Amino acid sequence: MTTSKKRKREIDDTQRVSFALSDQPVTQLGPVLAHFPSIKPTKSTSFKCYKTQTQKPMIDNEDMPFAEIPMLVAGETEAVDFYSSEETRRGSLGSRYFVGVHNKRTGITTLRAAPLHILTHEVKALKGLQPAAVSTLQRLEARAALGETFGTKKAKLAIRAQERNKVDISAMEGVADHLQESILKNTSTLPSKEEAKASADSTRLIPQYDIDALNSSDIYPLHNMIPKPEWKALSISAYMSAGGGAERVALLPFKRSNWINDHLAIAFASPSPNKTAIKMLIYISTMIAFHKATFKDINKEVIQQKLPMVPSVVIDGLLSRFTETARGSIEARRTPEKGTMLLTHMFALCLHVDDFATDTSVLAADLSMEPAKVNMLFKTLGCKVNKLTQSDLKRLGLPDSAGEVKRAILKTPLEFPKPRTRRRA
Repeated sequence: MTTSKKRKREIDDTQRVSFALSDQPVTQLGPVLAHFPSIKPTKSTSFKCYKTQTQKPMIDNEDMPFAEIPMLVAGETEAVDFYSSEETRRGSLGSRYFVGVHNKRTGITTLRAAPLHILTHEVKALKGLQPAAVSTLQRLEARAALGETFGTKKAKLAIRAQERNKVDISAMEGVADHLQESILKNTSTLPSKEEAKASADSTRLIPQYDIDALNSSDIYPLHNMIPKPEWKALSISAYMSAGGGAERVALLPFKRSNWINDHLAIAFASPSPNKTAIKMLIYISTMIAFHKATFKDINKEVIQQKLPMVPSVVIDGLLSRFTETARGSIEARRTPEKGTMLLTHMFALCLHVDDFATDTSVLAADLSMEPAKVNMLFKTLGCKVNKLTQSDLKRLGLPDSAGEVKRAILKTPLEFPKPRTRRRA
């Protein structure tokens, strides 16, 4: 009979280990577990926790357990930034992590729930650097190399056949890369749809406008068409003291406009003529006369002789805004763009006189223009060319027979015509 020499080690009660959960509130700040899969920082590197915003509404962070609060752990050294990666949330799904603190005196290990953060890193010197572009040729070469190494016999035969039929484009490699880079650079600066619309609206050949105007009268303010110095220079005293309609028409710069003559007669038919409307009619008459006088050659002295009743400041203003002087020349000329600007400024004034519903057919006859072209210019101002409704006829004080005539109507909100798109055949 043999006796074992091994001595049984009796475990003292002080050497036993027991576990207990922390009695601290779960909302109190606690430890954080950090895992560094690649580069590990030095022990002197400090880290901080930051709360993050979540898309879904959650309960107040003050009532949420510390281990469940959405947060970001971040720290940095002189060369590297450390921060929580996207793997953090996936790594915590389905698991709970605890940090234990052992008390040697009592033999109790106290456990406290702690969030796990898997940290990634970024080298500061490499921030902002774009990855090198890979050309199409490089992709094809890499694909062929993979096929030769891991492909089937049939795939390898196809790769070799493609290599035999390949055209040598090595001479064009530099050009192709340059073209690709140019295309990427140019397309990256293309404007968005909203930016393109804003740019088109800002370059329209029309007076300055207020796109957010609530009333039709505020879309094109009066002094955007007639500058204040020219407005003050206009005098209506001769028209107010004239003996009759024929005498007033004789004072106009342009006397053969049925639209102006009819509106002037209507203005003076009132017991108290509207002086603002009379001034606008005189200025519109001046613009029509200027339009006729500058059709070919432009000579300021000749224009002033033809329009003796028009103040010189008005003629100077029309010449400066609606004509151009070529570089190296002193002769003014009217370009198609300036001619369009003159007409749209004139038509915006006509809308003011007509309470923003103008009969375009009469104006077209006065200007010797096609009605379709006049309507198009009114549409560029944001007008709709339609027949008047019963409410419009009542507002303007017109008879029901006036509803048969199409008019250019300006209303809010201001909307410009959309560009036409060609349909595919």
